[in-house]
Amino acid sequence: MSGQPPTDLQYTAEHEWYAAGAPATVGITDVAADALGDIVYLELPAVGAVVAAGAVVGEIESTKSVSELFSPVSGTVVEVNQAAIDDPAVVNADPYGAGWLLKVDVSGTGALLSATEYAALAAR
Repeated sequence: MSGQPPTDLQYTAEHEWYAAGAPATVGITDVAADALGDIVYLELPAVGAVVAAGAVVGEIESTKSVSELFSPVSGTVVEVNQAAIDDPAVVNADPYGAGWLLKVDVSGTGALLSATEYAALAAR
């Protein structure tokens, strides 16, 4: 883990991050990327899909396991990171930057944690 999570983001207990905006950006944390190991496949929702906060929206497959991706927000997917689908290793290399997963036109949020709250949870 690279230390403290970025303070300008919000987090879920399932290790996703959320950057507010129009549209909002969603990804997984470095804690999740490190735990998964080498990510080899991403299954993300289609553009136009309606997602619900707390619901499964895709899968992340690594050399170790397959994990579900949960949406931290409700809304409509307006973009998926095709570069990450084509080369999932970018999620391991830069989970908070080039390794983002979804952009969502948000209609509501789920239970979100601050960076401090997430760091405490991830340290357990």
